[in-house]
Amino acid sequence: MPNVTAYYILSCTLLAGAVQAGQEQTDDIQGMFQADRGFIQAIATGNKVLLEPLLDTDFTWTDLNGKTQTKTDVLRTIPKSAIKNEDVTQFRQFAYGDLGDIQMNNGRTHVLRVWVKRGKAWKAIVYQEVGLLDAAPAFTPGAGTDCENPCKTVPYQPKNATEKQVIAAYSKLETAAMAHNSAVFATLAGDEFVAVSSNSNKAFDKQGRLAEFAQAKMGGLAPTPLVSAHMFVSGDAVLMISEHKPDRGKPLHVTRIWVKRKGTWMEMLSYQTAVQSGEAAP
Repeated sequence: MPNVTAYYILSCTLLAGAVQAGQEQTDDIQGMFQADRGFIQAIATGNKVLLEPLLDTDFTWTDLNGKTQTKTDVLRTIPKSAIKNEDVTQFRQFAYGDLGDIQMNNGRTHVLRVWVKRGKAWKAIVYQEVGLLDAAPAFTPGAGTDCENPCKTVPYQPKNATEKQVIAAYSKLETAAMAHNSAVFATLAGDEFVAVSSNSNKAFDKQGRLAEFAQAKMGGLAPTPLVSAHMFVSGDAVLMISEHKPDRGKPLHVTRIWVKRKGTWMEMLSYQTAVQSGEAAP
């Protein structure tokens, strides 16, 4: 079982330095963090009674191999986390109104937990693991040379105006990535942006991604054709969960968070896990 007390002290230290947006956001992050502590303890001890009320109805758990389980599956047999001791991990947390995320990074293993506020209670809606490659990738799975999908069109019908705007921003961002257009990409990625993928050997922050574009590199991350998507809208924040089939390699399960800032929808994170049980493109 992880040392929850030490984890709490670590968070409060970061919280004091990272939150500058007022008491309401501080309370949001603290509430989310308290729920996350309970989640960690429940997983570590296999306590289904403690875990059940912390999971959203739409909760999914995706492991390092890209196997995705529902809330029902997880409560039947609680999986083990890829990070055994979170006290020694790099840690980041963000709250965007009623949507937030906690990121744990330990060497080549990355864990994302996305939380949504239902009433006054924070509920976990996504748990996702990503394992980085040991060395630079030999090739980068992508959308082909023309990038029809997702640069020009995507097989997703938005359900409302917000989803329509997010899809437009998503296609614009992927088009910029395909063209190594740093100027446009920078306007669509938040300052806290991070991207990790099973197809890469490193995590990218915003500046790291722009540096790759400047060198005409992709680093294992590239636009990939969208197969299906689900969106959860929460005010000026949107959780996007999608499935992708690149031109080469295994299918990808991807979680993104979009936030509207100064009228522009911006991507805050992209966690991409290869689905090892899926059929690989040649």
